Amino acid sequence: MKCWTNTQTCFCPLCKETFSRRPDLKINTTLREVVQHFKEKLNLGGSEVFCDFCDERKQKAVKTCLTCPSSYCETHLEPHHRVPRLKKHKLINPVENLEDYICQKHERPLELFCRDDQTCVCLSCTEGEHRTHNTVPIEEESREKKNHLAKRQTDVHQMIQDRIKKIQEIQHSVELRKRNTEEEKSSSVELFTDLIRSIERCQSEQLKMMEEQQKAAEKQAEDLIKELHQEITELKRRNTELEQLSHTGLKFVQKFAVDVTLDPDTANPYLILSDDGKQVSHGDIKQDVPENPKRFDLDCVLAKQGFSSGRFYYEVQVKGKTQWSLGVIRESINRKEEITLSPEDGYWILGLIMENHYLVFDNPFVSLSQRVKPEKVGVFVDYEEGLVSFYDVESRSHIYSFTGQTFTDKLYPYFSPGLNDKGKNSNPLIITTVS
Repeated sequence: MKCWTNTQTCFCPLCKETFSRRPDLKINTTLREVVQHFKEKLNLGGSEVFCDFCDERKQKAVKTCLTCPSSYCETHLEPHHRVPRLKKHKLINPVENLEDYICQKHERPLELFCRDDQTCVCLSCTEGEHRTHNTVPIEEESREKKNHLAKRQTDVHQMIQDRIKKIQEIQHSVELRKRNTEEEKSSSVELFTDLIRSIERCQSEQLKMMEEQQKAAEKQAEDLIKELHQEITELKRRNTELEQLSHTGLKFVQKFAVDVTLDPDTANPYLILSDDGKQVSHGDIKQDVPENPKRFDLDCVLAKQGFSSGRFYYEVQVKGKTQWSLGVIRESINRKEEITLSPEDGYWILGLIMENHYLVFDNPFVSLSQRVKPEKVGVFVDYEEGLVSFYDVESRSHIYSFTGQTFTDKLYPYFSPGLNDKGKNSNPLIITTVS
């Protein structure tokens, strides 16, 4: 507009087109909305993966372990660089959808890519149905895919820019045609004023035809703009699909859920068990029970089911309790004397020892601070990997893991409801069904 302030000739400073009279400038709202739409789409952010083992302020994860399975920050990753057993684990860049990186058939990391079948495979797959196929390390395939993705994204971006430019050209053409039409109508009226009566009919038909042509041109432009918008939306959708990342969580370990019930022959005399073997509480009164070498002097009870291999998972409701402890123990431990609850003595236990103070009975003990008090705790064991993990089921978050353990005896789920404390801790521990 400043180009026309001190001059009698109106012209566009970019294309140099001149105007006989100063035109009314308007904001191209349609183009502005299209540009804003794609600016927002191009600014889509990615999700971040955080360390599963940070207690308070969560640090960003630098690696995800396919063997554990967990994500680690730089500090908590250190044992994987130092401990010989952990050095064998498969580490990848941080991901949320950890289950997508594990072979569902062999339960081993997906380390290779089969180019014949265009799918990820584990080492066991290459010894079976993919034995004669062209397989490469997944990192190599990932590099090639990323290079191809970068080229495709560049192509998509260029296609979007081309279509935006086309929309601008169409809209400019429509506006120019409309302006010319109005000028032609005005000129026709001025030229044939004296002959208006003789050519009124012809002029009316001419104006009608011009208006119809204008409407047809505008309709054609609208249809083309709509089609281009649809193409742009589809291109952005495909571009978004190429950049999507997945997630991981409690869902993986819940696949190994088992049904456990309490064994009354192991229960301390002060404990009260439900008839279905799914609940236990402290009664404050010693019950008259038969002598049994399996019975504990500690205020605890074991499950009837023991495990000497594989993976298993179960969930326990701890809602409303001020004390409790859960975990697994070795079958051969001493049940008639009070001993230190530690992995060296055959105990892998997590407990609430005061109303909001959680303690891991590791060596040394580990004190935990939970921002949200768990109401249901999940316990997962991988016998061969020497792993015992605890989860807050409701918030779907990891609490703590014993790693690098060596199991030789059968392992039994362990339950201690804590002392009754004059009714303050009377709520039972409840073994719940895994959903």
